[in-house]
Amino acid sequence: MDMVLLTSIGAVSMAVLAMFIRMKAANHPVTIKKIILPPVFMSTGALMFIFPYFRVTPIELLEAAIVGALFSLILIKTTKFEKKEDEIYLKKSKAFIFILIGLLIIRLVAKLMLSSTIDVGALAGMFYLLAFAMIVPWRMAMFVQFRKMDKAVNVKQVRSRPTT
Repeated sequence: MDMVLLTSIGAVSMAVLAMFIRMKAANHPVTIKKIILPPVFMSTGALMFIFPYFRVTPIELLEAAIVGALFSLILIKTTKFEKKEDEIYLKKSKAFIFILIGLLIIRLVAKLMLSSTIDVGALAGMFYLLAFAMIVPWRMAMFVQFRKMDKAVNVKQVRSRPTT
């Protein structure tokens, strides 16, 4: 089977899985651990660069990082938190699913276009870097936003306690 097709099927499968996980996550309170761990776990994927097949040139690395950072801006703008019963939850956003689908389509089109000029291994490395450069700033922004909201929630809880 063509390697580009196989990896595209894998990308679509991962995107669908991410959408389901995100929808379920909105039903549970957010924690610092839930924000920080995905990029940490994803960082293990960098071990792919041990193998020359996946290595990218410095310019390919820069291109992937810039595109990933630009994509992260969209995710940052659409990720909001809300307070429910002294807990912090991700706000459900109908736009988020469409944004993920849009990013997936852009990624698939780019992969099809670039696969004729860049080796499949290097392309896989570039798309890993793109995804990592997208998730890290997004999760950092989530962390900052969460900490601000958590601080505000805790301040309100302290003020609302009855004094004895």
